[in-house]
Amino acid sequence: MESIHRGHVVQVDATGAVLRTAGDPDVVVALRSTVKPFTLVALLEAGGVREFDLSPAELAVMASSHSGEDLHVRTLQAVFRRAGVSQTLLACGSEGAPMDELTSVRLTRDGEKPGPIRHQCSGMHAAQLLLARIADWTLEDYWQPDHPVQVATRAVVARVFATAPADLITATDQCGVDTYAFPLRSVAGAFALLADPDVLPAADARRSLSGCLRVIRDAMLANPELVGGTRDRLDTSLMKALPGRLIAKGGAEALRGIAVLADRATSTSASAFAIKVEDGGGFDRAPWSIAIEALRLAGVLGGQPLRALGRYHRPIQLDPRGKIAAETVAEFDLVPVRELVR
Repeated sequence: MESIHRGHVVQVDATGAVLRTAGDPDVVVALRSTVKPFTLVALLEAGGVREFDLSPAELAVMASSHSGEDLHVRTLQAVFRRAGVSQTLLACGSEGAPMDELTSVRLTRDGEKPGPIRHQCSGMHAAQLLLARIADWTLEDYWQPDHPVQVATRAVVARVFATAPADLITATDQCGVDTYAFPLRSVAGAFALLADPDVLPAADARRSLSGCLRVIRDAMLANPELVGGTRDRLDTSLMKALPGRLIAKGGAEALRGIAVLADRATSTSASAFAIKVEDGGGFDRAPWSIAIEALRLAGVLGGQPLRALGRYHRPIQLDPRGKIAAETVAEFDLVPVRELVR
């Protein structure tokens, strides 16, 4: 073995109760881009879908970390035109954009410098600009921590995680807005809520989020290529391997949440996973392999869908002659909690 990556995996049921775990389910992680489906709730609650006639595809790209391909850019540009908002107001920067290699090569060939709209976080930033527009707040400084947009975003995140805004642990994300820290099991719990927004009892304050989360969930399910991209994006590939069953949303530094919807055909209840690789998972090998292996061990993936995801399950490196030089293999046990407490 040349490299070893340590990580943590937790699976919870629809209510957030831990089902299986490997490593420490209470390790504290920064949400980074895994938070995007939940921050979008603020725009929906403000009436953004009706005000701007937002389609499911447009909602999906606002919940995404997209690859910066033309389909992502065109989708967002249509929203900006209808809203009367300039894309030049995007404050996410353009570092690392576009993520899609073929698009990057084409832009370089054509002498085109990618702008912020090709940044993977431009969808979330677009949603925040629309929130400022609908509430008649200033647009130029929407990203500032004390701006009403960010105050509203913190309030929504706090509701999703059943805490108070003042108790949130925050840091600045690479796209220039706040990110938030929670135990890994809480991240899984949020994605379980996305998998089944109606599972909570009426007395639970989070139940008020159900309608918006259902709209966001269904938009992402219907548009997997807008959640990630058309090439080499695990989140998109997972969602296409089991259509209508999975929502996967990765974040920087090798964090990923995966919502697993209930399946009546197999009498499988809704659940969710949260996965974190300690070293940030350079080159994507470890995060890809661990995510697929966790789903396999839990019985979510098997057969043809698992085979279709083989290049993520055991990523390989080739030598100059096309022969396999190295392979990434995930080795861990996803232990049912009931076995740990006997």
